[in-house]
Amino acid sequence: MTAPFADAVTLARGVRDGDWSATELVRGALDRIARHDGTLNCFTYLRPDAALEEAQAVDAARARGEPVGALAGVPVAVKNLFDIGGVTTLAGSVVLRDAPPAGRDATVLARLRAAGAILLGALNMDEFAYGFSTENSHYGDTANPHDPSLIAGGSSGGSAAAVAAGFVPLSLGSDTNGSIRVPASLCGIYGLKPTFGRLSRAGTYPFVQSLDHVGPFARSVRDLALAYDLMQGSDPHDPAQADRMPEPSLPALGRPAPPRRVAVLDGWFRRGASPAALAALDRVAGALGATDTTELTLAEAARSAAFCLTGSEGGALHLPRLAEAAQFYDPAVRDRLLAGALLPSAVVWQAQRVRSLFREETRRLFERFDLLLAPATPFPAVARGHATIMLDGQAVPARANMGLYTQPLSFIGLPVVTVPVQDPVAEGEGGLPLGVQLIAAPWAEAELLSAAASLEQAGITSVRTLPYV
Repeated sequence: MTAPFADAVTLARGVRDGDWSATELVRGALDRIARHDGTLNCFTYLRPDAALEEAQAVDAARARGEPVGALAGVPVAVKNLFDIGGVTTLAGSVVLRDAPPAGRDATVLARLRAAGAILLGALNMDEFAYGFSTENSHYGDTANPHDPSLIAGGSSGGSAAAVAAGFVPLSLGSDTNGSIRVPASLCGIYGLKPTFGRLSRAGTYPFVQSLDHVGPFARSVRDLALAYDLMQGSDPHDPAQADRMPEPSLPALGRPAPPRRVAVLDGWFRRGASPAALAALDRVAGALGATDTTELTLAEAARSAAFCLTGSEGGALHLPRLAEAAQFYDPAVRDRLLAGALLPSAVVWQAQRVRSLFREETRRLFERFDLLLAPATPFPAVARGHATIMLDGQAVPARANMGLYTQPLSFIGLPVVTVPVQDPVAEGEGGLPLGVQLIAAPWAEAELLSAAASLEQAGITSVRTLPYV
């Protein structure tokens, strides 16, 4: 039987059952990339020979009757701020090109590969993860697979576009202010930003240590849950990583869900939303039985505070290198890092104060509700190359404002699953996909994934199959 185009769970099961080989899966993925990545520009580094050798090793192990893992033969790829052993980690820059190669894989990547996944390579991103568009002055733009004239979102745009295009069924990205949720929304796939500290960031190039998260993109909820479960576990190499027992979510996806108290976030989380974004939100709210609306009154202040901390911590990290090699940075990234490094300490102190107040407001809200809903982006993907976007009738910077609804939530480390709603068609918006954020209290990823699975099973959310496959 020829290997089908399918999700990771199906592909790995077929390898284990002998329906197709890992080598076939990898060759098929490499062929799709060769035919179409010239248009989409997802990959910045490919390892075809090594990937084929690893696939052949999986096939040989299966032939010997050895266990081959939950992701046996499944092609995966990672944002190029994840360490790949023997390869220099660039983080979307040229500043790091002379750095020594990584000594080993990032922890979460190593865990996927230990489960049999085959790494194809590294994926394009905004330089140093500072942006929401994946328009990279060094490595080019990543195009949206639904319409290559549009942005893929960022900063994990290559990771989202590679899954949406069917190059790989699973990829990894990072999320500081929305960099998983924004491209998942614009590319029409599932994305998980876990609770801060849930998944190890060891072996990833940092942006803002107090805000950085890592997580998976996938074409199905069960793939998202499987990847998340495989990557869980404490890691002493990430000081922010919580020493908590893994809490498997995959077995829970098939169980009847208990009654959920679900509310739609109003106020800040509707401001500037397009008709399509609100239509997507309404479909999800209706399917989950959300009859209440509520508000996080400090959301706007939290977003402003997150901007301040992002600039300050990011600027402090890069300041020594900027002093020596500022000319090699993307000018849009360089100028924001320099501005952040110049912020007075009093501003940073006030930002931390807002963070504490906002965390407490959110904690109280989760005493009343299990899930909160909000748009992931204010509108579908916009044209590449635009410095500004229109929001509430005003022209605002494009790179910053796609994260309008994501930034306050990562500021306090809440877990969020973005689900793709494929048909929120509003006049003039062309039926492009849009994501809705499912938001839960810290450590409640299993609840989020269960809710996402119910939406998927009801046909409210799905990932479109595009011509690239």
